[in-house]
Amino acid sequence: MTLSVSTRTADGCTVVTVAGDVDISTSPELRSVLAEVTGAGARAVVVDLTDVPFLDSTALGVLVGAYTALRTYGGRFALVNDHEGVLKVLRITALHDVLGVHPTLDKAIAAVTL
Repeated sequence: MTLSVSTRTADGCTVVTVAGDVDISTSPELRSVLAEVTGAGARAVVVDLTDVPFLDSTALGVLVGAYTALRTYGGRFALVNDHEGVLKVLRITALHDVLGVHPTLDKAIAAVTL
């Protein structure tokens, strides 16, 4: 499955919408977009993984890297996902709470724009 990554601004934050499997072959594209967003000064970022049915450890590394970059500059980061397979990976790795996973985009946006 090919990866699609797009960005937009919503309610004072940058939303990065991802669709497709995020794995070792597609993670560089996501990493590039997240680096561009944080490098451009975004301080509230939501990564919408609603249309991501699968992610691997490389993808987790990309997400943790973006989270760390934002936190270094006082930014906020959240994820949107409700796929049980993806949530299972995030829970097993204890990243569910760290990265701030929310079931809807509205809830994630609210979490980063407090």
